[in-house]
Amino acid sequence: MTKILAIQGSNLKKINVKTDTTILLAAEAQKRGYKIYYFEPENLSFLNGKVIALCKNIKIDYSKKKFYSLLKTIHFNLEKSKVILIRNDPPFDNRYLYTTFLLNHISKKVKIINHPFAVRNVSEKLFSINFIKYMPPTLISENLKEIKSFFKRHKAVVVKPINGFSGNNVILFKSFKASKIKKLLKSHNHLFFQKFLPGVSKGDKRVFIIKGKIAGVISRVPKKGSILSNMSKGAKAKLTKLTSKEIKASKVIGKLLLKNNIYFAGVDFVQEKLIGDINVTSPTGLAAYKDLSGINLAKLFWNNI
Repeated sequence: MTKILAIQGSNLKKINVKTDTTILLAAEAQKRGYKIYYFEPENLSFLNGKVIALCKNIKIDYSKKKFYSLLKTIHFNLEKSKVILIRNDPPFDNRYLYTTFLLNHISKKVKIINHPFAVRNVSEKLFSINFIKYMPPTLISENLKEIKSFFKRHKAVVVKPINGFSGNNVILFKSFKASKIKKLLKSHNHLFFQKFLPGVSKGDKRVFIIKGKIAGVISRVPKKGSILSNMSKGAKAKLTKLTSKEIKASKVIGKLLLKNNIYFAGVDFVQEKLIGDINVTSPTGLAAYKDLSGINLAKLFWNNI
């Protein structure tokens, strides 16, 4: 019987195959006999009780400049998949939200990673408040008095949109700037405020959690003058090790993620502190880890399914 891996992902033409985790996972599945059916969120539909997608049946070949060949395009009943991966990039906007509802309709018949109900309910930054004892001083608010008071206590503060991604609109404030904060609040409503940890200049630690357990870790070092450890913002990856505190926190986080049907996640630390980013929509970094360590965690990913 043919095994189908369906992937809800971002535009194939915009993927950097050298650093992309989705294609790494798909390539390993292909080695295991899966056919790859790839679709973008706008091509997902519900029709007369069936969840269907306009899919590209692709074959991955890392040796070619264009890393995939298109075998055919097909309207596919996703219920016939063996596994579906939700791998499109944030933001977690209405389109993303709607796809989780549609895919949830078939989640009892098909293995979906991460589970669409879990992706919808495990907000990447808000979920972190379950682990506040592992975090630096943190405020989530749009109340200007609360925000001003937080700045008074902590001086330098990093501000992030709750639904932000890839380091976009993450700003370091060295003092309270009312007009700029108001502008951000107008755009994003509640914001995520956190005491600045200067150790970020030496790199964060991205922990890969697979099926509730620590699978690996890399450090991502921001480019000079930046606080952003996202590789999409120019940060460089290197191998690192976890401290005992980070291992303890990662195990606790992994256990709760698994309980919430999150199979694969990325968890970020700076100075042994969880910085509020628990990536469950489209965790990245496996390709960098493979390049640095020689270990392909895509194998572990599929071994545990």
